[in-house]
Amino acid sequence: MSEMPPSIPPSMTPPGGSYTPPPMGGGYPPPSGGNGASSDRTIMLVLSYLGLLALIPLLVKKEDREIQWHAKNGLALFVIYVIFAIAWAVTSNFLPASIGCAMSFVSCAIWLVYLVLIIMGIMKAVKGERMRFPLISDFADKM
Repeated sequence: MSEMPPSIPPSMTPPGGSYTPPPMGGGYPPPSGGNGASSDRTIMLVLSYLGLLALIPLLVKKEDREIQWHAKNGLALFVIYVIFAIAWAVTSNFLPASIGCAMSFVSCAIWLVYLVLIIMGIMKAVKGERMRFPLISDFADKM
C-alpha cells in the first residue's frame, strides 16, 4: 500500500524551482574584519598578560612595539606577583598557626589583585590603550 514517490533525476530541477545552498560559514563575516593579522595581534596582546606566556609575544613579535610594550608590562607584573607570593609564603611560615591561618586571606587577596590587574591590562590592550601600573611599568620600560 505504500507507494514510493518517483525519484527526480539529478538533471531535472525539483518541483517548485531551483535551490541554492547558503554560503559556507553561515553568511557571517569573518571576525575582526576578515584580516588574520588583527586576530593574531589580539591573541598576542592577550598572551602578554598571562604570566610566562608573555614570553611568546615578546619573542615572536619583535617588530611590533605596542605588543612588545604590553608583553614587557605583563611579564613585569607576573615577576612582581611571584616575588610577593614567595615573600608572603616565607613570612607566613614564621607566624603562629592561629594567625597564619587567619592571614591566609592575604595570599588570596594578593592573587585577586593580580587577577584584576591582568583583566584590566587585557581589556586596555585589546582596546588599543596602555595601562600604566605604578612602579611596575617603570620597571618594564627599563627592560
